[in-house]
Formats: sequence, C-alpha cells, structure tokens
Amino acid sequence: MSANSRLTIAAHALAWIGLYQRQGHEVATSEQIATSANTNPVVIRRLLGELRRAGLVESRRGVGAGWSLARELGSMTLLDVYEAVEPGPLFAMHRATPDQGCVVGYGIQPAMQGIYEGIEETLGRELARVTLEDVLRDVLAAPR
Repeated sequence: MSANSRLTIAAHALAWIGLYQRQGHEVATSEQIATSANTNPVVIRRLLGELRRAGLVESRRGVGAGWSLARELGSMTLLDVYEAVEPGPLFAMHRATPDQGCVVGYGIQPAMQGIYEGIEETLGRELARVTLEDVLRDVLAAPR
C-alpha cells in the first residue's frame, strides 16, 4: 500500500503560487509549479481544477493564462485543501459484506467504523489548525 501525496502536492502548489504572487507576478503556470514539485503539469492542472472548484484558486485563459490564489494563504487551512482534493472517507470498509454468520465477520465493520470516525475527527481538527500561510512560513524557514 502506498501513501497518497495529493494533499502534499496541492499544498505545494498553493504555497508556490502564494510566494510567486508575493514576488510581483499575477499568475503562475502549471508548468512552473510542476517543475517545482517535480511532477507532470497534467497532475498539477488536475489538482488545481479541484482547488478551483473549492474556491481556493482562480484560472485565467488566453493571453497571460495561469493560476492565482482566490483567497489569502492565511485564510486557507490544510483542511480546506484536504477536502478539495481527497473526497470521501480516509478509510473504507470491505468491498463485499463479510460473512455475517462469523462472529468476526459480523462485528468487524461496527468495531472499525467507530475507530475510523475518531481518527477522521482528529485529522480534521489538526488540519484545520494549520493555514497555508503557516506552511509557507515553514517552507521558507527550512534549512538549505
């Protein structure tokens, strides 16, 4: 099982756009952001599309095309970003209903559901505490 990097790449893109705009640029291209994230521009465009639907970024077409922040970094939390790019629950139950005649098969889903709900509540609280401004501050403070 591999870890999902969508939240990290989305936060990377937002922090990059925020810094780029602070340097006096109006819009950033997906190619520029992809170079920084060392990924394909298509990956960035897909994530930015999800962030646009969530109201976190705006896009401009035509001459001067690119992406800009729709809100200040300080008003965006990692929870906002997570909810934009990670629809659905963090954990899932079995794809098929377990054997209800088996004691474990009967009780596993209710037991795990309560645990998963607690984890997701904790995750939401922690992500809501951190703004993208906090992320950019930490990025800029990282030793080189």
